[in-house]
Amino acid sequence: MERSFFFKNAVWVGGAERAADRFTVLRGRFTISEIKRVTLNVLGLGFFKCYINGKCIDPDTFLPLSSDFEATCDPREEVLSGHRVYVPSFDITSFVTLGENVIAIHFGGGWYTHCSRTFGLPKAIYCITEEREGKEANHFVSDGNCCVGDSFVSGYEFVRYENHDYQGSPDCFGLDFDDSDWKNASLTEDLDTEYCSTDCPIDKLVGELPLKVINKSENCTVYDCGRNTTGYPVLELCAQAGETVSVRFSEGILPDGSLDPTHIHKQSYTVVSDGSNRRVQPEFTWYCFRYLEVTGNAVPVCVKEIYADIARASDFECDNETLNWTYNTFIHTMLCNMHTGHPSDCPHLERRGYTGDGQLTCHAVLSTLDARSFYEKWLQDIADCQDTISGHIQYTAPYIRSGGGPGGWGCAIVEVPYRLYKHYGDAEVLAKYYGNMRRYIDYLEAHSEFGLVTSDKKGEWCLGDWCGPNILYPEKDITSHNQQVIIPAPYVNTYFMVKSLITMRKIASILHKDEDIEEYDQKICERKKAIQAAYFNTFDGNFIMNVQGANAFAVDLGLGDGTTYSKMVKYYRKLGYFDTGIFATDVLIRTLFENGDAELAVDILTNDGTQGYEHWRQNGATTFHEYWDSNRSRSHCHPMFGAPVAYFFEYLLGIKQTECSSGYSDLVISPQAISKFGRMSGSMQTPNGRVAVRYEKEQSGVRFCVSIPKNCKAVFRVDSFERELSEGENDFCISSEVAR
Repeated sequence: MERSFFFKNAVWVGGAERAADRFTVLRGRFTISEIKRVTLNVLGLGFFKCYINGKCIDPDTFLPLSSDFEATCDPREEVLSGHRVYVPSFDITSFVTLGENVIAIHFGGGWYTHCSRTFGLPKAIYCITEEREGKEANHFVSDGNCCVGDSFVSGYEFVRYENHDYQGSPDCFGLDFDDSDWKNASLTEDLDTEYCSTDCPIDKLVGELPLKVINKSENCTVYDCGRNTTGYPVLELCAQAGETVSVRFSEGILPDGSLDPTHIHKQSYTVVSDGSNRRVQPEFTWYCFRYLEVTGNAVPVCVKEIYADIARASDFECDNETLNWTYNTFIHTMLCNMHTGHPSDCPHLERRGYTGDGQLTCHAVLSTLDARSFYEKWLQDIADCQDTISGHIQYTAPYIRSGGGPGGWGCAIVEVPYRLYKHYGDAEVLAKYYGNMRRYIDYLEAHSEFGLVTSDKKGEWCLGDWCGPNILYPEKDITSHNQQVIIPAPYVNTYFMVKSLITMRKIASILHKDEDIEEYDQKICERKKAIQAAYFNTFDGNFIMNVQGANAFAVDLGLGDGTTYSKMVKYYRKLGYFDTGIFATDVLIRTLFENGDAELAVDILTNDGTQGYEHWRQNGATTFHEYWDSNRSRSHCHPMFGAPVAYFFEYLLGIKQTECSSGYSDLVISPQAISKFGRMSGSMQTPNGRVAVRYEKEQSGVRFCVSIPKNCKAVFRVDSFERELSEGENDFCISSEVAR
């Protein structure tokens, strides 16, 4: 939409310049004649906080949502497909008074001013609409009469630190503040962008955590807030004027009670006091931490947990604590990585919407959280960052230069729309992005040799799998990100191309694009032959030594011979734990479930060895780590190994759609690995209502209770036992022999 749709005749305004070490505040005045309803459309770039008469209208959030803002920072030799900004709207009726009022916009930073991709100096635009009884509405807009001055934020780096200096910085947000010596705002150019609204959930204060003192010395005190999380502390200042209070954050603690420096990630917050007792908190960044160290005269009151306002849409519980921990910890880890409208790899070091991590966990997120609008917004980001020249999909969306590969990353343009369709049953998302999918397949074709995807954009990474464990030299501390991924990148990337082609064949059928199906069939056949010829060892029936899930990739495509799958099963029965990177972990577990080896899948998921979820749990983790072998982890808050959580619902509880179903309208309830558990229960919200499965072993067999919502066809099937399920509660018992 055009700017005028949201802002009438308002103009973008900002400071003439911004000092390197100081943010600014913009103030404007407006007069209300009658209080019927007053609304505000406002944008500040980068992040901003908006005050009406001194009161912040949304204090614990980060606005606007992340996007590619405008066409000024495209990748080298590429032209992105779209640029947009999301306009926040507020009802401010309760904030205004009759007569004169003031709006104050506190500029922050965020991605707009980040050094990786700086768009420009902070600026703002707003339109206040006063509805009047029987009269035309009044509009008060940003213009050259606004004024700007310095804020108390004196230093800032979005992913590392924020500094405040309250000396000489009076409260400049209220109506009574004298801004007569402030400079007039400068008029700035319009954005080359599309102005949009969205129902994507924004960051919110979701709770407050108490703090426990765990170490105290003469200079500093270390606190524990109970779990790794995202947000920031609230500090009660009691320092003298000019004194500095500093806070450092860490995900880990050393045996002596001090912060683990490996997991501080350069995160800090400092405050210079003006001598008054006040409560302060960071304004324009969040931190990821469990422990914080406070130096100086201040006491942390609590920790505010902040992430996207997304509700849990599932539950899961069984008599295996590893699986319970994995389910709950995945959800918490994922939420900690859902900020400003995109799923991130980690909420501290990078905070970027990696298409690899995001598409990998998409199925699990949509199975457990009410995240439809969140992923619809992010999918638009993915499409926006496609190169109009080559069809290349960036490794992060919104685009920030980062690393990745041409398969598991870019194929998000196929996987995410299809997952949204399967979960919610709306084919419009497939039609909207079908052209983007086809352009990306053309890109993969152009980067192939002898039927294998062998390259990516010149000068960039070309990864296959990622974050494999150290299986070659377990006695050595290998710190390189990807040194231990043995399976070749072309093998993995061509696998993803084939999987995308298989999915696109389904999409073409759904969209009645029958003319494309023959093309996909031919390409699928050619690529499968290329994988088989290049990587299959006819001597032993394995792909790439049958390590790191290599056989699982092949079996998932129907490749190999009659022994390939059985050798994979034999290998993992002996090994007993994960030796896989992020993509192979998902493919391995799903392949075992799909081929009837659910008990082995459960054994691997619950192993108590050195690599896996139980290892993390035993070592006190409260969020997933970046690596299986924790001593090598940079980050202790990466959700990418959580993809198998989707199979807790799809296979363990057995809530599975039939092949042609979408929106969970046609179900087969078929729980697997029943022999491994004494009880299990869980549910998930679908477009038709909640589907729930519960079972518990009794002396004579296994008693099931299955709840089916309206407008949903369902059958229960376990081995030879089958029965139609009716709407509502279905209670029945099957014999122990059948449920083995």
